[in-house]
Amino acid sequence: MVQLSLFSADQAEPSPADLAGLLAASGQVVEVGGVARVSAVVADDWRADALAEMIVESGLDPQRGRSEEGSPVVGVAQTPALAEIAAAWTRGAVKVVPAGWVPGSRAVRVWALAAGKADGDCYLLGLDPHCPDSYAPLATAMMRTGVAPTLVGTRGARPALRVTGHRRLVRLAEMVGAPPLGALAAEAWPYPF
Repeated sequence: MVQLSLFSADQAEPSPADLAGLLAASGQVVEVGGVARVSAVVADDWRADALAEMIVESGLDPQRGRSEEGSPVVGVAQTPALAEIAAAWTRGAVKVVPAGWVPGSRAVRVWALAAGKADGDCYLLGLDPHCPDSYAPLATAMMRTGVAPTLVGTRGARPALRVTGHRRLVRLAEMVGAPPLGALAAEAWPYPF
């Protein structure tokens, strides 16, 4: 068991800005006329459930659905509360990582819920395969949090930031907090828990 840090997602104040973690993964944002919506396709229902819970905690109403392939989709309907995130994360119709972005613990938790998975003795934070220009800025953003990842999977495999080493994994686990309920969730979480 790991003692939670004061900077853990379990201790941080919820905010709509937490949903930037969806955009660090493969989430999409659309802004029109001062209102925006954010959504992401995720691999498992438990991920969608936990993300919907975080959306509620941030003061927004979650929307749930299924992709054409049958995967869970979770997001937020158009709201002015997401306009600032949309403006920061887009240039025209292209998703970009805001310059100097430092993800808070809740944003990293959202990212882990959307696209994180344990892989042996390392942890992978999934990246958007359609947005390769985001990989280096996201790696730099994680370095600013004290977690130095390595970019993997850019040649045919699913791209991700790989976190290895005991100290880095403990720091990541402290940031994201305890896993959501469910055996599958625990298996997908950083190992110190």
